[in-house]
Amino acid sequence: MQSEQGYYGQYGGSYIPEILYTSQQQIVEAFEDAKNDPSFLQELHKQWQQFSGRPTPLTHCENLSHYFGGAQIYLKREDLNHSGAHKMNNVIGQGLLVKRMGKTRVIAETGAGQHGIATALVAARLGLECTIYMGAKDIARQYPNVFWMKQLGATVISVSTGSQTLKDALDEALRDWSGSHQNSHYLIGTACGCAPFPEMVAYFQSVIGDEVKTQSQTQFKGLPNKLYACVGGGSNAIGLFNAFLDNDSVEMIGVEAAGKGTAIGEHSIRLSHNYGSKAIAQGFSSIFLQNESGQLQDTHSIAAGLDYVGVSPIIAHLAETGRVRMAYASDEEVLNACSLLLKKEGIIPALESSHALAAAFREAKQRPKDEHIVINLSGRGDKDIFNVAKAFQDDEFVPFIQDYADQFHKTNDVTSEV
Repeated sequence: MQSEQGYYGQYGGSYIPEILYTSQQQIVEAFEDAKNDPSFLQELHKQWQQFSGRPTPLTHCENLSHYFGGAQIYLKREDLNHSGAHKMNNVIGQGLLVKRMGKTRVIAETGAGQHGIATALVAARLGLECTIYMGAKDIARQYPNVFWMKQLGATVISVSTGSQTLKDALDEALRDWSGSHQNSHYLIGTACGCAPFPEMVAYFQSVIGDEVKTQSQTQFKGLPNKLYACVGGGSNAIGLFNAFLDNDSVEMIGVEAAGKGTAIGEHSIRLSHNYGSKAIAQGFSSIFLQNESGQLQDTHSIAAGLDYVGVSPIIAHLAETGRVRMAYASDEEVLNACSLLLKKEGIIPALESSHALAAAFREAKQRPKDEHIVINLSGRGDKDIFNVAKAFQDDEFVPFIQDYADQFHKTNDVTSEV
């Protein structure tokens, strides 16, 4: 979906300090040139295929379809990308732009850690210095990803201000970019921020929907009836939806995090019940959760990647115009959907993606058996093992962690003595 001078209806734009204007214009020009450069597009598709593993399959969930007795359920398997999520699509594209612009360093923000690890992977491959900002709370619940970021050579900076989550990491990344823009590129992970980032991220992620369009024609001789994707910032949803925007017969459903309640700080619903309102923050205009004074509110989701206080201006516009229907899923529904996919199909989903699963499962049973729905499985669940084990109350997991920690310290003590 292309913007109109950086806007999607009333959302989008560019609200940045004057010091970043020159850098922003350089990105605009590089992106426009790259889109029309066959050699860039050839390298992009080469890296998608040879480094990330595209195309990802469209998997028919026969067991779940039979279990619900309704629509045929398919998963777009973005969990099978290198790094385990859709984030690689965008990071590879922006990484190649960084090299094209002659810059030597990338800055990123991350919540669930999937964008952080994808950025660190590509930075290592392309020989770029890498700094990643991550909220202290997110580091605590997604530490396996943090560990790998560090091993890949990235500097991970813990953000302990505010809610210590994604919005605060984004604030710190913007501050860094303001002081280092001459040699650094802010590699935004979702379709938010000042223009041209929403359009650029959507462009690189649109490979998801392009593949689904081809695969659905091959596998069930038509287009899907419904598409489901979780919505934090919104990049995986836009990536799936973009190819189908002109096909009115395809309904598109974005799923937000209902968390554990409706009180402030218990959820991350911005659009589903109009809890959010229009504001300008973090470089762009969109729908944000804010109080009467315009202060951004705290959020919650069991999935670290879905507790962002705002939403992509593209998603905000599509929801406002009715092209995308917004839904939600609670933490409890998410865990149930995660467990069901594990046991029925042998696939381990990320908690973010499990929001889309939950909403789709609710509705699939009510649909005819000859309908086809596609759920974007935007990431795999390896990173969520600690949160899932805690939520599922696995009695053996805590003693295992304690024993492993004891053995780890003993080994280190022996090594130190030697």
